[in-house]
Amino acid sequence: MENWIKVCELEDIPQLGARVVKGKSCEIALFREGDRIYALHDKCPHKGGPLSQGIVSKGRVTCPLHGMNIGLEDGRAISPDEGCTETFSVRIEEGAVYISL
Repeated sequence: MENWIKVCELEDIPQLGARVVKGKSCEIALFREGDRIYALHDKCPHKGGPLSQGIVSKGRVTCPLHGMNIGLEDGRAISPDEGCTETFSVRIEEGAVYISL
């Protein structure tokens, strides 16, 4: 059974940007690209860089430390890099963003 928690309003997340919220055991970066919201553990699998400070483009976020590209949909590094970060389910209802923990 999923536990949905309201974390912010949709307009609180800038287009092609991010917002960080506290999860139970980690910080979660919420990314916005168009009307899509993605939620990833805010930690690059390479060296632990803050993904929320990276550049969002074409379904990816680029880690600001070493340039590793992470897919927003699945949290996986884009080849030739390897690794992945945890993802969280997201839904939007009446302009509010909810994540499943």
